[in-house]
Amino acid sequence: MDHLDPDQRQHLRDELERQLTRLERSMKISEAATETVELDQTAVGRLSRMDSLQNQSLAKNLAEREQAKLAHLLEALKRWEAGVYGVCTECREPVAFGRLLIMPESPTCASCG
Repeated sequence: MDHLDPDQRQHLRDELERQLTRLERSMKISEAATETVELDQTAVGRLSRMDSLQNQSLAKNLAEREQAKLAHLLEALKRWEAGVYGVCTECREPVAFGRLLIMPESPTCASCG
């Protein structure tokens, strides 16, 4: 993290925390959308059931992406605590501030990633 000045470090730490909070909120909403679709033949028409199943499938895909993003953010925070945040996990060179600004969870530099 030596290649980042204190303001950059604080900005990136705040962004990691902000994304984590936003993701956790989104995951709560997504969780409700992935619940089992009730197929009550008397209350819902065939097309509505198909729409419900399709929406559930989309919500499950979103939940999988959110889980992956959560894992990446938590790993970035672990790297932060270990003092190696912003250092490429492949080549050990500094990760550019601009890359971290766009993807604060990025473990690699542009060359390796």
